[in-house]
Amino acid sequence: MDDAIRAFMRFLAVERHASPETIRNYQSDLTQLAGFLTQTQQPPRPISVGEITTDSIRAYLHWLDRKGEKASSLSRKLACLRSFYRFHLREGTVEKNPAEDIRSPKLPKPLPRVLSKDDANVLMEFPEGTSALALRDRAILETLYSTGARVSEAVGLNGGDLNHDDGLVHLRGKGRKERIVPIGDLALQAIRAYRASLKRSDSMDHPSAPLFLNHRGGRLTTRSVSRLVSRYSSRLAGGAVSPHALRHSYATHLLDEGADLRSIQEMLGHASLNTTQKYTHLATDQLLAVYDRTHPRARTTTPPAPRKDNPGS
Repeated sequence: MDDAIRAFMRFLAVERHASPETIRNYQSDLTQLAGFLTQTQQPPRPISVGEITTDSIRAYLHWLDRKGEKASSLSRKLACLRSFYRFHLREGTVEKNPAEDIRSPKLPKPLPRVLSKDDANVLMEFPEGTSALALRDRAILETLYSTGARVSEAVGLNGGDLNHDDGLVHLRGKGRKERIVPIGDLALQAIRAYRASLKRSDSMDHPSAPLFLNHRGGRLTTRSVSRLVSRYSSRLAGGAVSPHALRHSYATHLLDEGADLRSIQEMLGHASLNTTQKYTHLATDQLLAVYDRTHPRARTTTPPAPRKDNPGS
């Protein structure tokens, strides 16, 4: 099983160009499955990739469910197993995919949290001071909200990806798909202020050098950016949000201001318009929530008294 996992990891990295985070998660999931199945053998022994059956995988998922794993986690692990076996079917290592006929658990579909425009503006102001760290954090927040970039796309930015004159930025998305999107003046100003605060070096000025740096001078990780977004946004009335909430806010605010869905789809890098359409539902739900909260006749706690007809009329 260990050799089979290693082969799949190489496939993900070399052929699928999967992100390091995806590779780590898939490797963890497969190692966990192998460990579980090893312990269920009597006596415990390592199990080969060809020995795993549909019932084995169901027992594994049932064990995870009893441990309290979320439905989203179970669904991801099952998706990992399907991909794992599709790869080994192609390689001829196995004769069938034991994960193919197992249904994914139903996932709740809560609407993503979206910041109000006021909260988004306030969040941009939270990093205070003129230190390189504060200027960097502000530049990152401005970039995420100004471009709708995924956090992985933001940390992957290089100095040569910015076109200051035209107000454009080059983003590298999922599956190495690339797109050019607008970036606002305030974000560009924040980036320039941050870069000006750094000690200059020949390597830093190279077009392929990371735009945002950690304290050691290397590229920031997605986890680091998630932590800093959470830290600053925890000061908002509604509590902390993830970097993805800034992406949702970006799209929803564009829609509120009259941008069409096709343009938003292009800027977000969505392959399907269906993915982008969730923002129309989100905007509608927000309008209904505002209406219910503010209109004096939107809701009634008691039904109006029935009208009594005047007998003399």
